[in-house]
Amino acid sequence: MFLTITTTGTPDRPATDLGYLLHKHPGKSQAFSTSYGTAHVLYPEADDRRCTAALLLEVDAVALVRRGKGKGRGGAPDAALAQYVNDRPYAASSLLAVALSGVFSSAMRGVCAARPELPAQARSLRIEVPALPARGGAALVHRLFEPLGWTATVEPVALDAEFPEWGDSRYVRLVLESDRLTVAEVLRHLYVLLPVLDDAKHYWVAPDEVDKLLRAGEGWLPEHPEQKLITSRYLSRRWSLTREAMERLELVRLAETDDSEVEAIDNAVEDDSDTPAETQAEAEAGEARPTPLAAQRRDAILAALRAAGAARVLDLGCGQGQLVQALLKDVRFTEIVGVDVSMRALTIASRRLKLDRMGERQAARVRLVQGSLAYTDTRLKGYDAAVLSEVIEHLDLPRLPALEYAVFGSARPRTVLVTTPNVEYNVRWESLPAGHVRHGDHRFEWTRAEFRSWAGTVAERHGYTVEFVPVGPDDPEVGPPTQMAVFTLGTPYEKEAKAA
Repeated sequence: MFLTITTTGTPDRPATDLGYLLHKHPGKSQAFSTSYGTAHVLYPEADDRRCTAALLLEVDAVALVRRGKGKGRGGAPDAALAQYVNDRPYAASSLLAVALSGVFSSAMRGVCAARPELPAQARSLRIEVPALPARGGAALVHRLFEPLGWTATVEPVALDAEFPEWGDSRYVRLVLESDRLTVAEVLRHLYVLLPVLDDAKHYWVAPDEVDKLLRAGEGWLPEHPEQKLITSRYLSRRWSLTREAMERLELVRLAETDDSEVEAIDNAVEDDSDTPAETQAEAEAGEARPTPLAAQRRDAILAALRAAGAARVLDLGCGQGQLVQALLKDVRFTEIVGVDVSMRALTIASRRLKLDRMGERQAARVRLVQGSLAYTDTRLKGYDAAVLSEVIEHLDLPRLPALEYAVFGSARPRTVLVTTPNVEYNVRWESLPAGHVRHGDHRFEWTRAEFRSWAGTVAERHGYTVEFVPVGPDDPEVGPPTQMAVFTLGTPYEKEAKAA
């Protein structure tokens, strides 16, 4: 395996500064032992105008087989032979990435004790990899490197120059050029993207690979348009690790998002989840917008909670915290818990509520926790009320019984409020095509009769009574845009006895 890094210099910034940055002297060659063979660092050219550092990795195929602890033995003869006859000594892969990390570890961290000002300086750099496996072809190479500021030249390597009709191999010759990146950034790009292009790792992918990916991807991976592909391939498509990495990357991205952008995200989500967009005629006429349905719904929920005398409230499927924020404004709600399965939504909710800047007394009233409503959760027991606001329609119908038991059968708050769209009202929105639901993620939208049938069955099964409250304008023909069910624990007789 072979890779070169070339830089050009100016009178005040000689190219040989590359030696300081890589912590390898241009005047001599060095060899480093690795688990897979020997890595050599040498400088084919080194003067003030142009300096090239080369990394040559000699792979020991026998050592690789021994490290594999017998993998491939005892199977088909060609599988065993493939452990010794393969492209690993010649084509850049995860082994070269590991060598980069080991040989240039200080350079990857951006450390240079002798010349501390150098690591932060962008330089004119050229990277050349003569043989690189590229599963996805030249198009994927461009998609991976060009968003990072590289100009990529990708030349497919023919299967055999003597037989052009055989076509191209999966290998390419890659040249990358940029004049606005630091050496540390370059090494981190290569460390992650070489194995991604090879789409294979020659060692076991353990959970600590997530930490390695996030360290190497700092500053560029959270915003990369191919983030999901990079993460999945780097972690060898191990779903649990990929999901963890994606969630942590999302937290990093959101932490770097300013408050105005978070507010814009909130507003967009709220508009999408409430009503179809206003018509062009309304916009051109400049008509004043009525109170948003989301605000009317929150007001109805708050009124129902106050009427029930609730103090400790669960917001199940709290999303980005709009209702939690409204509850915090009323001191009668002494404990508020927002629950959502999405870490992204909870992070936005935390920023919306400014939890990190909240006073101690106020902060003691609110918690945000991650959890799935399809599973019983002992943390949800013992509360006065629970709210499921615009939640049930986002679940597949076969999963509703699980949510029903988790809330009404296990948690059993004294009061449960459930709101959901009334599909009959959809005809009143001219901008909503016939037969379409209000939001792309809605699995269903019920008529008033369907909602009342479901709610009545749930109440009877779990010992609740239920009343129905319209939310929004109650149209005499099609009803309100939102329908709300107010469940109260106990039969009417039990409630009367308790009151007496």
